[in-house]
Amino acid sequence: MLPNELSRPALSSAVEYSIDLVRARIQDLSVVALTGAGISTDSGIPDYRGEGKVTRHPMVFDQFVGSTSAQRRYWSRSFVGWSRIAQAKPNQGHVALASAEHSGKALGVITQNVDGLHQVAGSRRVVDLHGRLDRVICLSCKNTISRHELDLQLTRLNPSVSKSSDFEFTPDGDAEVPDSESFKFPGCSFCGGVLKPDVVFFGETVPVETVEQSMALVDSAEALLVAGTSLAVNSGLRFVKHAYKQGKPIVIVNIGPTKGDEFASAKIEGNTSLVLERLLNG
Repeated sequence: MLPNELSRPALSSAVEYSIDLVRARIQDLSVVALTGAGISTDSGIPDYRGEGKVTRHPMVFDQFVGSTSAQRRYWSRSFVGWSRIAQAKPNQGHVALASAEHSGKALGVITQNVDGLHQVAGSRRVVDLHGRLDRVICLSCKNTISRHELDLQLTRLNPSVSKSSDFEFTPDGDAEVPDSESFKFPGCSFCGGVLKPDVVFFGETVPVETVEQSMALVDSAEALLVAGTSLAVNSGLRFVKHAYKQGKPIVIVNIGPTKGDEFASAKIEGNTSLVLERLLNG
């Protein structure tokens, strides 16, 4: 059974009607999806801006690389938060997009999320716009290791630290835990350099090649499907504007307003898990 399957309310008749109209318009078009944190809320990962949103305490890149105490703060909080991300399972929204790709309906996914759930659901062509939380990179030699491997090291170094589920956590794996001055974390096993999650921090820019790969995916599609994002930052909004300039239909599925609403051909206010399943595979 998928998370929250029984507790989610049924879609309203108005939303069902909107789905029917949109499906009729895009049923013969190839689509690419742009997804955000809202698509993962039914997997138990909270959103920053929607219902049940959590407070954000972002680690800025310059702060992280410039201070050992900031690195300690990050890894002590991530040590708790990562376990919740690692345990999350794909929901119907992720599965619907993967199924649509397998059937040839969808060309792929551009995701702002770092949870890797699209790949777990079976999507094969995924652009991780902001990186992947399950990878760790050395800022000096660029060697990467899995987050699981680092977690084993952190556990050995901090045997008394609890991963209590009572702590609030965020979509990027941060957790609201008390500061721990004694928390230990390793350097790179190859060169001793600073280890960082392989994600785009505030103050960093999305790699040029990642943007180009995403643009090429939008160019190859006949329609853009936006799901579970308010498009509050330009890293995602730029693709909506790009598709709009090309005259392509843009469908937004999100509860609440987005910065892309003015460019949308259609907007469906509904739960992404239910809407995507019926829109793409209904």
